[in-house]
Amino acid sequence: MNDIVLVELVIPVLEESYDVFVPVNKKIGDIINLISKLSVGLSGGYFVVSDTNCLYSGDTGEAYPIDTLLINTDIRNGSKLILM
Repeated sequence: MNDIVLVELVIPVLEESYDVFVPVNKKIGDIINLISKLSVGLSGGYFVVSDTNCLYSGDTGEAYPIDTLLINTDIRNGSKLILM
């Protein structure tokens, strides 16, 4: 298996979606922090990083637990994720 997966990331507050590579050996919480910081830059500061930011499945709408490694989830190449 590769060390990264390509996912579609939807950020509703920005009304944008992006194709991003995410590492499979990181916890969901770490990935949320990385993507959140990137989103601040992309939004010119409009997106706010907070402890309540969460990553959701675009298929089921279920939130991913922050202490789970990405490789142990159903996230694979082509998955749609939502950051809120």
